Amino acid sequence: MLYVFPMDDAGQPPRFAPTREDIEKLALTALSRLPDPFRSHLSNVVLFVEEFADPAILKEMEIDDPFGLTGLYSGRPVGEAAQTGDLPPTVHLYRRPLLDEWVETGVPLDMLISHVVVHEIGHHFGLSDLDMHVLEDMVTL
Repeated sequence: MLYVFPMDDAGQPPRFAPTREDIEKLALTALSRLPDPFRSHLSNVVLFVEEFADPAILKEMEIDDPFGLTGLYSGRPVGEAAQTGDLPPTVHLYRRPLLDEWVETGVPLDMLISHVVVHEIGHHFGLSDLDMHVLEDMVTL
């Protein structure tokens, strides 16, 4: 599905960048396209769309540029035993870095969001990079 921005009355695209809500809708669409065996393990995964990663996260990951991180998975992968005090698994999408990458690469926004979402969800399942690419192909076809 190509993400198309509605035109205004003069036939011009909007002058504002996609909102957090727009990004969330695209992410939820990507998640809805995952095969059933994967979707059934996502009920407790929380999705956040934020402007940028927290500076402490960037420092921990040794990323100097806040535009250098588009998404992050936090939590225990499926199959690992939960520990007392565990927070629910989360996927964070970072709006401004995503929009920067979208503009710089020309990749359609829905495809970029799908790529990042599948990659982060792949961590939830402990998938290899190759497995993530196969899953991404299933989501974007």
